[in-house]
Amino acid sequence: MALTTSAKPRKQRKALYTMPHHLRHKLLSAPLSKELRAKYGFRSLPVRVGDRVRVMRGDFKGIEGKVIRVDRERGRVYIDTVTRPKVDGTPVNVPIHASKVMIVELDLSDKWRKKVIERKMRAREALKGPGGEEGGS
Repeated sequence: MALTTSAKPRKQRKALYTMPHHLRHKLLSAPLSKELRAKYGFRSLPVRVGDRVRVMRGDFKGIEGKVIRVDRERGRVYIDTVTRPKVDGTPVNVPIHASKVMIVELDLSDKWRKKVIERKMRAREALKGPGGEEGGS
């Protein structure tokens, strides 16, 4: 997804940091697990509250949990099992970038999200064509 037509790093950063929130959710995409990829036929999807994810990088690598909050402004997701104790002992959720998690179970309670998934599956089938092989270069 092109943020701007310019290739200059300064303008790319400015476009990223001043991007409107309704477009920023596409930047919060995470790869699907191998099982989901085989089932649906595409690689990634924007993370939503209610999805089950596995942390793939960092101190919390390997931990699975449910997404409880998506912070579009900071570009981070909060997972219920990823916490750190504060100085007074109360646990606080640690923000993790969406690209560093993998979706292992989708929350399909939203009809709009189901439509998005169906649309992506149809596009994938159209790319494969009648022979079953993918087109392209």
